[in-house]
Amino acid sequence: MVRAGRVTLRDVADRVGLSANTVSRALSGKDQVSEATRELIVAEARRLGYVPHSQARSPVPGTTAVLALVITDPSNPFHAALISAVERQCRLAGYSVLLLVTEENEDNEARAVRQLLKFGVDGVLAVPSRHRPGVWAELSDAGLPVVLLGRDLPELGFDFVGIDVERAVTDAVTRVAGPDPRRAWLFDEDLEISTVAAGFRRALGDDSLVLKVPGHRTRDATLPDDAYRLAAGLITREHHPELVVTGTDYFALGVYKAVRERGLTVGEDVRVLGYGDHPFAAYLEPGLTTIRLPADEVGAAGVDLVLRRLAEPARPREAVLLNATLIERDSARFQR
Repeated sequence: MVRAGRVTLRDVADRVGLSANTVSRALSGKDQVSEATRELIVAEARRLGYVPHSQARSPVPGTTAVLALVITDPSNPFHAALISAVERQCRLAGYSVLLLVTEENEDNEARAVRQLLKFGVDGVLAVPSRHRPGVWAELSDAGLPVVLLGRDLPELGFDFVGIDVERAVTDAVTRVAGPDPRRAWLFDEDLEISTVAAGFRRALGDDSLVLKVPGHRTRDATLPDDAYRLAAGLITREHHPELVVTGTDYFALGVYKAVRERGLTVGEDVRVLGYGDHPFAAYLEPGLTTIRLPADEVGAAGVDLVLRRLAEPARPREAVLLNATLIERDSARFQR
């Protein structure tokens, strides 16, 4: 297959029997081209692997010096740190960053892929919203190097940078719960596949209670309200867990409130283990024991992989798995 950047606008025009000007208008979304003609041109451009490039000066001849970063939620502190890390690493390498946000929405994700094919970036770093490999395969078909961050789609053969979440949660829950854990609950994100839940069950067995927090995917994923409502409806002074693990530190905020309203004490009656080590975690009372994620390392490794893929397109797929860090505070002391 012809690689992106080596197929010109003229190549596409010759294949469809139209002028380069018509092809340019069609690919840029101009109104002077009929929908049938546009579909013909877009289909042929994709088949040839054509990706439009600007004439900007670039570290690598034939490229635009622009990488795209596609994320689900910029308000998530991990993603905010990831954006900064990717931008910093790209700047050092002489690249700019195009940021696209999908908000965990499948239509937005498909639209982002179409925009990337139109804009002509050199490579893509992406956090896919769900397990939908077909959408991202369009970028591969167009010859664009793609590095997935956090969530893998191994069947596509893209390079991947992730965090060993299952191991981190297993180790953290084991250390916090101790040798004889009882009544442990997980307040988890409402995802199709959860590595947090896998680690939780691995540490405590299938008898532990996994609760999916509803609602946050349709609004702001960082709000603790949904976790609070779920916890308030389940926790009483007579019936409460000894340990609550949360799939995000924001859920811990809701759990704290529900526990206190029942006259119970966080860290004594109910131990709480978070996930993410968001900026507020150390300032809660008591401070939140949580799992810190290496956002800077994920971003730097992702940029490194996509640049290496540009330089060595035929090299084997590479998957990098980074470790998380357990941070001890007073909400859940380690069982030694």
